[in-house]
Amino acid sequence: MRMFSWRFIRLWQRNRDVFFRLWRSELPGFTIEPVIVLLAFGVGLGTFVSGVGDQSYIVFIAPGIVAGYAMFAGIFECTYGTYARMEFQSTFDGILATPLNAEDIIAGEIFWGATRAMLTGTAILVAAAIFQLVQSPWALLIPAVCFLQGILFSALAIVFTSYAPAIYSFNYFYTLFINPMFFVSGAFFPLTNFPPFVQNLSWLAPLAPAIHLTRSLFIGKFEPNPFLSLGIIVALTVIFFAWALVAMRKRLTK
Repeated sequence: MRMFSWRFIRLWQRNRDVFFRLWRSELPGFTIEPVIVLLAFGVGLGTFVSGVGDQSYIVFIAPGIVAGYAMFAGIFECTYGTYARMEFQSTFDGILATPLNAEDIIAGEIFWGATRAMLTGTAILVAAAIFQLVQSPWALLIPAVCFLQGILFSALAIVFTSYAPAIYSFNYFYTLFINPMFFVSGAFFPLTNFPPFVQNLSWLAPLAPAIHLTRSLFIGKFEPNPFLSLGIIVALTVIFFAWALVAMRKRLTK
């Protein structure tokens, strides 16, 4: 494995400039849709749910929506977006002719995916604050958590993209892994509803610790220890980032 250099920022800037040109077409999917989901589940389904502990149902699911859609933003950018730039637009071929190397491209893609995750999570957080669902000033740290989990999920997406033989392969990634993880990581109901074995196993899913940490900051209650969640996120980030550098470099330079 070779490390990336500071030049990865140039790839990040390239993606940022493209986003600023196209943001109107991308805005609904990662800002309006999650707010609709929050209201549909929180207000619609919430009328049939008495609450979770001492929280109303909409307050309980709001952190899960923030973390979940931050995940989707980073993963979507580094699956379909990265694959299109790599295979259809030949963007990376042109960039490799510049002083940037493969590792710079990979790191730039991952950090841009993390930026998209942070922007999406922050937009939903602002909407939640407008609806008075945020209960603690600790929530100001949530954009940083979204960025950190964005690095994790973007790296995970890059790993899968590096092995994807065709763009249709992402259907399996989303259907068999990402979407099930979203629903069983504590976003819509407590993990304590599962048997102990499943509860312990769920922490291996990257989204579960991200939701727990986001929920702790949302409500200002830090039990169980949020540092355990942070440690899991950091450890998985290191693993998948290193894997992404190795696997995608082979794909780009084969």
